[in-house]
Parts: sequence; structure tokens; C-alpha cells
Amino acid sequence: MPYRKTPLIPGEIYHVFNRSIAKQPIFITSKDYKRALEVIDFYRFQKPGISFSHFKNLPNDQVVLFMENLTKNHDPLIEILAFCIMPNHVHFLLRALKENSISTFMTNFQHSCSKYFNTKNERSGSLFQSMFKAVRIEDDEQLVHVSRYIHLNPVSSFIIRIDSLDSYPWSSFNNYIHGQGFVNTNHILNLFKSKDEYKKFVYDQADYQQKLDQIKHLTLE
Repeated sequence: MPYRKTPLIPGEIYHVFNRSIAKQPIFITSKDYKRALEVIDFYRFQKPGISFSHFKNLPNDQVVLFMENLTKNHDPLIEILAFCIMPNHVHFLLRALKENSISTFMTNFQHSCSKYFNTKNERSGSLFQSMFKAVRIEDDEQLVHVSRYIHLNPVSSFIIRIDSLDSYPWSSFNNYIHGQGFVNTNHILNLFKSKDEYKKFVYDQADYQQKLDQIKHLTLE
């Protein structure tokens, strides 16, 4: 992985994102997306002890026991505040908990997805762009706006309608509205009076963000 000039400092929150080479679709079927969610959950911990591919070959009862042990006895590498998996890219809001934790997490995530995709499609070589991008979140205002941007991605890209956003299974927005999951929603939800207020905050921007997505190719690479 290329050298990163800007360090990713433990304790800070970053908007982390990367896309596939040539913007080719890499998450296509529900199985692809579900596996990506499992990879995120698995590699958010430090040193799971086995590779994800080995983990997936365990019997179902051992899978459950392994994840219970991982959750109880292993330190997390990163804290996930939000995420969205799209057909050819991913977005995360991550708090770094240790030195090099975000880089380790992203390397593991991308390597696992690449190995699976290449095996499935009988190809070789890199799948993601060489270096993921990371922007430090400087204050709570930026934090909530970035979370909204991340959660609106499926709507902005015309994958789903806005009224289906809280049931889109491949982002953390449904965790914010319905609870559960491995995402820490407290930091952002505590900045709002209720879950419904946060939902309204996200929905109110949907049309504007969708228009921006339609014209961004005129100003961006």
C-alpha cells in the first residue's frame, strides 16, 4: 500500500472511502453484500486469530461461538460510526482506536473482498484503488453532515427511493432507526432529540444530494 502522508491519529474520527478500479461493480448479489458485512464485523477486531476465509469454513455452531468470543475477549481496532456499501465503492465513518488501526482494517477488508471477487470471477490483480481516502472529521457539525451524505448514497445513486432508505440492508441507516448491529450510533444520535429527528435531518437533504450526484461528473474526475 502506498505511503500515506497524513497520519491517521488514534482517537480521531475519519470519513474513509474507496472504490473499485475503473468503477467496476464488485458487490452485485445479496450474497456479496452480506459477506462484506460479515467481513466488516470480523475485521473490526484486533488479531481475530484466523483469516475470514477460514472462519467461513467453520461449522455454524463454531461460527457463533467464535464471534461471541471475539466480541467479548478481543480489543476492537476501530469504532464504526456509520457505513454504506455501494455496488462499486464503500464509505465508513471510523474512529481510530490504535496506531495504524484504520489502515489495518481497510487492508484486511479490501484484501478479503478482492480474494473472494477474484476467485468467484476467475480473475487476478487489484480490485480497489491503491490507496483509500481518509478525511478527518473536525467537529460535530461536519460529523452529522458526513453521516447524512453516507446514508443518502443509495438514494443519490438512484438505487432505491427515499422511502426505502431505512430498510436498505447494506448501510448503517437502518441501525440508526431500528437499532442493533455493530455500529456505535450513540455519538451521532446524542446530537439529536430523537431518532425521528435524525431521520428527518437525513431525508430533508435527499433531493438536493440527488441533484448534486447527477451533475458531479461535470466538476469531478
